[in-house]
Amino acid sequence: MTRDPANTPATQTEARLVQGKATPRGRFPHVKRAGDFLFVSGTSSRRPDNSFVGAEVDAMGTVRLDIRAQTRAVIENIADILASMGASLADVVEIGAFLVNMNDFGGYNEVYGEFFGFDGPTRTTVAVHQLPHPHLLIEIKAIAYRPLGT
Repeated sequence: MTRDPANTPATQTEARLVQGKATPRGRFPHVKRAGDFLFVSGTSSRRPDNSFVGAEVDAMGTVRLDIRAQTRAVIENIADILASMGASLADVVEIGAFLVNMNDFGGYNEVYGEFFGFDGPTRTTVAVHQLPHPHLLIEIKAIAYRPLGT
């Protein structure tokens, strides 16, 4: 369904893959508009080249994972995805966060607070058994409210 208030049609539903972001590991979009709401698929710190922000492997194979760096990268990825739809983090009304280890909650919560305050989105954080790659500590999905035509 479309509308044309100023000869510019606005689509009620639209699914989008965002250029410059890691390709989803399945058949789903980065973001989907449904009326005035934007639903951002679970987002990680994965880069387009399939490396991960906050994951380093040294020459001996020792892995160092950084929840703060991953959380920051995830939220910045969500911001970029929302920007592709003319929205921003200020439009986010709900966050769902998935941590592999609740011992990372403090670092995640600290970085989260750099982006959102008490007037920000509602939030649920849960621990999960694992995420799609062993170097991932966190994944976040979001819902934003951005009326069509604004």
